[in-house]
Amino acid sequence: MNGRVVDTLGAKATPGVDDVRVDDRRVKGAPQARYIMLNKPRGFVTTRHDPQRRRTVLDLLVGVRDYIYPVGRLDYDTEGLLLLTSDGDLAARLTHPRHEVPRVYEAIVTGVPDDEVIDILRRGVYLEGRRTQEAGVTRGPTVYAGRTPTTKLVLTLFEGRNRQVREMCAQVGHPVRSLQRVRYGSLTLRGLPLGAWRDLSPAEVEALRASTR
Repeated sequence: MNGRVVDTLGAKATPGVDDVRVDDRRVKGAPQARYIMLNKPRGFVTTRHDPQRRRTVLDLLVGVRDYIYPVGRLDYDTEGLLLLTSDGDLAARLTHPRHEVPRVYEAIVTGVPDDEVIDILRRGVYLEGRRTQEAGVTRGPTVYAGRTPTTKLVLTLFEGRNRQVREMCAQVGHPVRSLQRVRYGSLTLRGLPLGAWRDLSPAEVEALRASTR
């Protein structure tokens, strides 16, 4: 190790730092996992490859050569925080419903949802024969412009079903006009422009791990 013969039982080496060789051949350690946060714009699909040849979120990660994949999905017309990683174990834990990792969305919906509608969304609606988990829902300002007013809703979900926010709002009669995910677990989009990405810090990765324990 590092040019010296190791004859001590239990000697330790640091991957990526120490030069470890056996019969003069270097021992390669496992590649270090990559953790990336992307502020996804509309018009990109959340997948590695698309049969319809639409642009994928990987097209935005210029210079990234690691084999990474999205953690969950954001649909084609949804913007916001998307995680991508090569750490399959953490990805599985983050997306498993039993860990209830919070996802926060800001939706602009058609009309003005009243208190009854907000309560229905909080308690859950039936999608494909199964009720959604209880959610946090707060009503923001209403904009009266044009023929139909629009209202901002902030929804906190603890599961990741397909197109869930859009389907929930459509079912109560207030279709989504625009949708953005602004938080995933302990992560927020603060300071990250639309279309930009960055690597997570070790502290941010550890906080995500802690949220699944």
